Amino acid sequence: MIKSMTGFGAGDYEDECFKVHVEIKTVNQRYLENSFHMHYTLGAFEGDIAKKIKEYISRGKLDINISFNDLREKKTSIIVDKGLVEAYSQALTSINEQLGLNRPLSAMDIAKFPDVLCVDETANDMEPAKAAVLSAVEAALRNLVKMRENEGHNIQVDLLKRIDILEGYVSQLEKLAPDIVAGYRQRLVDLVEQYLAREDIDENRIIQETALFADKVNYTEEVVRLHSHFNQFREIIKLDEPVGRKIDFLIQEMNREINTVASKANSVGAAQIAVDVKCEIEKIREQIQNIE
Repeated sequence: MIKSMTGFGAGDYEDECFKVHVEIKTVNQRYLENSFHMHYTLGAFEGDIAKKIKEYISRGKLDINISFNDLREKKTSIIVDKGLVEAYSQALTSINEQLGLNRPLSAMDIAKFPDVLCVDETANDMEPAKAAVLSAVEAALRNLVKMRENEGHNIQVDLLKRIDILEGYVSQLEKLAPDIVAGYRQRLVDLVEQYLAREDIDENRIIQETALFADKVNYTEEVVRLHSHFNQFREIIKLDEPVGRKIDFLIQEMNREINTVASKANSVGAAQIAVDVKCEIEKIREQIQNIE
């Protein structure tokens, strides 16, 4: 089943230590490109997340948004700058003596001054958080793939309908081919008969040239290859793997064959059908730009 390259998926993980919410959005992109939006403390996990993404996604531009809450208690301590305490104490004592004050100093008085007390929070080890983050990422990826598959199914139905339309057009070209060749041959014969009255004309050479030009308007080989391409398309689209690039190449081959038919066909009807085929191929080309 083919997959669309556009989609959205969200995933969560929560236990007594961590709470993680992940959202992943994807849009068309020729190659796989990841754009991470998360707290710097999760930067060490970027390689692991990218590896996990490759297990589910092969093409597309991804925006990965990760919300992370560390629920663990942090190790907190209060640090006293003893040198600064001594300096403040001496300064306050000097002021008391200068002003003739008899005010005892308290620890609270000195603790209120800047930088005497500092709070030190030791960061928790982030390694245990990796499993939580990857679990939420994988949940988001599964939901994303499900959405891409649903959208891909709709695209596949549309593409197969268009291949059926192309098959019908090419069948019409196939039916017209004998009459086109016969009509072109007859016009050449009529023209040659006008020149055969001349005594200096090589009759055998004229017959050879007539057969050669008549063969040039025969596009039977191109029609056969187009039918083969349609069958290949139907088989490729069923593969359980990314097929966007294979289909894109096949579409190029179809376009090349119909261009040859258009250049060969000496018929207004065939030329119009060739134009219709090219228009339908272009619609398919636009659609496949959105599949993985």
